[in-house]
Amino acid sequence: MRYYPVYLDLQGRPCVVIGGGRLAEEKVRGLLAAGAAVTVIATDVDTEIREAVGTGRITWIPRVYQRGDLAGAALAFVAGQDPETVAAVWREGKERGTLINTVDDVPHCGFIAPSIVRRGDLTVAISTSGKAPALAVRLRQRLEGMLGDEHARFLEMAGTIRQPLAERHPDFATRRELWYRLVDSDVLDLLRSGDETSARARFEEILGVLPA
Repeated sequence: MRYYPVYLDLQGRPCVVIGGGRLAEEKVRGLLAAGAAVTVIATDVDTEIREAVGTGRITWIPRVYQRGDLAGAALAFVAGQDPETVAAVWREGKERGTLINTVDDVPHCGFIAPSIVRRGDLTVAISTSGKAPALAVRLRQRLEGMLGDEHARFLEMAGTIRQPLAERHPDFATRRELWYRLVDSDVLDLLRSGDETSARARFEEILGVLPA
């Protein structure tokens, strides 16, 4: 395997998107979902980016890329730029240690942007190592049909009982066994059907603690 899969904590960290079209909008959307501090550099931007600028969610610098634009950036996306710009961004990124992803240009990618399914705190990332992104998209679409809001709600409930559960069952092996018993129960089916009362009861029955 060439690439090492990892989830980055970008909360509050500066990230740059060079380009303002549809592909750039996709990257901005993902970065905002991760809580990044996003700066877009482009002479013009599409509607979604303009709206985000208007609400103060991102910063827009209305010009072409200039050397130095990656200062302090944790990572950068390059979308819809000419080869000279791509090469210049890539060079600066390597010098600064900034992770670079150039859309549909694997040689100028320090990381691969996966196809993502999000359900609250549940994130599933799919990558084909840049060889067949269309396959990753189709797999994502299948997973979107399999994973519903019940998974997001399950994680919300689970997050409220981790500490009480650790206090009740200090032994990690015991907690692990209980978690598997809960996940393998009908709790997700109950949440899917909207029966949260019974789902909460299942938490208490199996884990011995009641979620908030």
